[in-house]
Amino acid sequence: MESVLRIAVQSKGRLYDETMELFGKAGIKFEPVKRTLLVQSRNFPVELLYLRDDDIPDSVAMGTADVGIVGLNEVEEKQSEVNVLQYLGFSKCRLSLAVPKEIEYKGVEWFNGKKIATSYPEILKKFLKTNSLDADIHVISGSVEIAPGIGLADAIFDIVSSGSTLVSNNLVEVETVMKSEAVLIGNKHGVSDEKKRQILNQLIFRMSTVKAAENKKYMLMNVPESKLEDVLAILPGIKSPTVLPLAEPGWCSVHTVIDETCFWDIVGNLKDAGAEGILVLDIMKMVL
Repeated sequence: MESVLRIAVQSKGRLYDETMELFGKAGIKFEPVKRTLLVQSRNFPVELLYLRDDDIPDSVAMGTADVGIVGLNEVEEKQSEVNVLQYLGFSKCRLSLAVPKEIEYKGVEWFNGKKIATSYPEILKKFLKTNSLDADIHVISGSVEIAPGIGLADAIFDIVSSGSTLVSNNLVEVETVMKSEAVLIGNKHGVSDEKKRQILNQLIFRMSTVKAAENKKYMLMNVPESKLEDVLAILPGIKSPTVLPLAEPGWCSVHTVIDETCFWDIVGNLKDAGAEGILVLDIMKMVL
């Protein structure tokens, strides 16, 4: 029987969507099947086990799944026996304390003696202990942000992405306790089956090539040889740019990879330095 690596993933929501997007970019395809607990890839030896996000760390720790993709916040909250194998860079958010906007907040001491509503009591307990604070933790699931408005708590500790939910509930973020993103997790004892370990290594390699290409662009330009040194001095490429001669004497083609965030900062300087015919292309994968 062929070995198949079982990956626990969130069954719906933003994390699910971005996880499936990552698999797609990594060339791993799944049939869109609804109401099915297990789905096997049609072109790679992995299968997905759909779970609630807060069940994923324990499923990996107990061996129900070989690995899992889940938010780092859930890993910290569950305190399961798992290792983070790779940071995936998507589904980014933060866990923060927020108070009613009319409060005159001057520091963490404000939380002494207050009641804080949260779905993440373990992370909050650690924060309170670290800061020598004595507060009452009120554990609720879902709609944490409404707790102060209905008199259930003085403040909240919850996930923040854009902050719009806080604003709509007249709350303001005052302390960021931790930053989170999607991570690939594995059992503390590792994957025992050799073939599954090989599949996991291939999976991590594919994910790494996709992640390495994020926000990267392939740039080509024509440059007079007399201006080459000036242009090369501007380029912040990964390594030394590739320089190729053109058919027209005295001209060369320069190829390099840049971070998209710096493109607009340098493109004007490149033109001023003598670069012409600048072409910028997307990069789908990059093997470092």
